Amino acid sequence: MELGIEKAYVLLTEKLSGWLSSAIEMLPNFVAAILILIAFYLIGWVVRRVINRTLTSITTNRAVIGLIETTAGVAILTTGIFIALGILKLDGTVTSLLAGVGVIGLALGFAFQDIAANFMSGVILSIQHPYGIDDMIECKGFYGRVHDINLRSTVIRTTQGQLVHVPNKEILNSPLTNYSWNHKRRIDISLGVSYADDHEKARRLAIEAVQNLEAVDKDQPIEFFYTEIGPSTFNGTLRFWVNFHVHVDFLAPQSEAIIAVAKVFAENDIDMPYPITTLEFGPKGGVTLDAMLLRASEKQPTELEASTQP
Repeated sequence: MELGIEKAYVLLTEKLSGWLSSAIEMLPNFVAAILILIAFYLIGWVVRRVINRTLTSITTNRAVIGLIETTAGVAILTTGIFIALGILKLDGTVTSLLAGVGVIGLALGFAFQDIAANFMSGVILSIQHPYGIDDMIECKGFYGRVHDINLRSTVIRTTQGQLVHVPNKEILNSPLTNYSWNHKRRIDISLGVSYADDHEKARRLAIEAVQNLEAVDKDQPIEFFYTEIGPSTFNGTLRFWVNFHVHVDFLAPQSEAIIAVAKVFAENDIDMPYPITTLEFGPKGGVTLDAMLLRASEKQPTELEASTQP
């Protein structure tokens, strides 16, 4: 029994002695690994600061800035960890870690490819900056004010008040209209003037009617163009510009312009008739209903004449 305990003691002592010798031998490498980690941590901190300052001048999306900044810092620190493990002669551990990261990354890539696509689209949109918060935009049939921009989607508050989440991938790959880009918007009003009126006078009166509106941008031209001869009217379009920030900046001047044009036309006896339908009778047309009835009555013999005929 005593011999077994003595043998175990000797084996344990030898093992501890071997570990101590290995630790003493690895001490310089261990110190070097710690210094490597500290150096890469400082490098990562500097890189994060530089990325933060650079991206702040490009985009206002704090989520994207924070994500790119953190990703860069983690990548640099991870590189330092791998180098430190190599100095400690743990190459097998490094290989296993790299293989595991590769497999996990591949699996995540297949599982979250739509999320990744929306994320990358969000990054691109943040850098290109085709629109910002509170801009009035239209995309994929949705029109409204940009309420929020995140890494997955853009949130649009429609003019009816609903919040619509449009994936960033869809916005990046679809036509986009930004009505707030230059803070100006043109209003087009369709008008119809009767055949019998003075069309030059009607055009002049329509332009003068909107010139006095407060919301009209006087630096932009006010135009009226006739576009077609319709079934009942000469049809045209009145065009003018307004300063634009929210949707009411478009609706209010449009409403005021319609009222002003209708009022000035009424004061000057300019007629905007309802659609007129003309009914013509006869084999070749061009015959009114009264004339058609008169002709029919002339062709029909009276009852007396019909009774006296043999």
